Amino acid sequence: MYEGRDMTELSLMSITDWKDNELGYFHHALQQVTPYLNSEGQTIHREIMDEIQSRGGTQQLEL
Repeated sequence: MYEGRDMTELSLMSITDWKDNELGYFHHALQQVTPYLNSEGQTIHREIMDEIQSRGGTQQLEL
């Protein structure tokens, strides 16, 4: 089970400061509801995916 900061707290900080487990968790969660995301949710998900890629991809995340 995820035990980290919630999206409200994370949205107040730069995505580059998110921990790997936070990126992984919210990427998975948003991926599951992709068909239902509005444009803001899609933008957040895209930013998460870009940050994951900049860190070397999902295999490189320390979950």
